[in-house]
Amino acid sequence: MTEPLALAVLGFVLGMRHATDADHVIAVSTIVSRHRNAPSALLIGAAWGVGHSLTVLVVGGGIILFGWVIPPRVGLSLELAVAVMLVVLGLANLGSLRHTIRRVPNGTGAAPVHSPAYGGGRLYQLARPLMIGVVHGLAGSAAVALLVLAAVREPLPSLIYLVLFGAGTIVGMTVITTAIAWPLAARPSARFAGGVRVVAGAVSLVFGCYLAYRVGVVDGLFRAPEF
Repeated sequence: MTEPLALAVLGFVLGMRHATDADHVIAVSTIVSRHRNAPSALLIGAAWGVGHSLTVLVVGGGIILFGWVIPPRVGLSLELAVAVMLVVLGLANLGSLRHTIRRVPNGTGAAPVHSPAYGGGRLYQLARPLMIGVVHGLAGSAAVALLVLAAVREPLPSLIYLVLFGAGTIVGMTVITTAIAWPLAARPSARFAGGVRVVAGAVSLVFGCYLAYRVGVVDGLFRAPEF
């Protein structure tokens, strides 16, 4: 019983740790910065975690059960997709500031949380982090599955590991998003919220550009493939 329990704990803990990766936190920060309450932030984190975990389970399960092989250039292309997504999220946050300025001309009061400028509609609010989680899961699923294969040879324990890894990722991200939203809930000021949104957008934009450079130039995605 000791070995399966240790594997379960390891998967859950590593999943929580995986949620803290810089690109993950930066991506969800751009969304959470548009909301001012902990329940919405918790749902955003859970939606991201579900999207990420489902992708890791499907792709990782395919690698474990059917021997799928993800070519290096495909893996790099998926990482580039994450970089592009971060740039788009950053630009969206910076662009939304104009709507907030028009709605609150003097920088006082509180802009509506569920206005179109903030993403409008609960379904849309959950669909966006879900899809972002799917993209992140695609980019990181190969490494996660290879880690499992290196540690565990049996398919069933490996799949259990992936499930618990996903559960840890969901829990970790809900904690992170709730912590990010707490200052916004504590200070219901349009000026403060706008500043947080600008910072989150700028960080996402810069990190996305850096990641695109690293994947395309340093890691060689933009170089012609060698035959």
